Amino acid sequence: MKLITAIVNKDDSAAVQTALTRDGFSVTRTASTGGFLKTGNVTFLTAVEDDKVDTVIAIIAKQSKQRKQLVPSTSAFGATGIEYAYPIEVIVGGATIIVQDIMRFEKL
Repeated sequence: MKLITAIVNKDDSAAVQTALTRDGFSVTRTASTGGFLKTGNVTFLTAVEDDKVDTVIAIIAKQSKQRKQLVPSTSAFGATGIEYAYPIEVIVGGATIIVQDIMRFEKL
């Protein structure tokens, strides 16, 4: 049995949760925050049999797509001493997935 931890952009989280539960996977959803952009994410936890891992990963991959987004950069000072920030383009979305062995699983 495996524990799948999937960190998904909050914009994709509803679609991921709907698809997983529709296909019969029990999932726990927790709010989380990314360290780089400091934006909202959702972390999903689900325990599945070994032969279902690829199915769960495929569902998450289908529902969480990467996309480009403009975000404010860190502030900089111009020649006039005025502080300004300019947008930079970054890739957001997609998913980070971690699969771990479960030594013991009980549902009480």
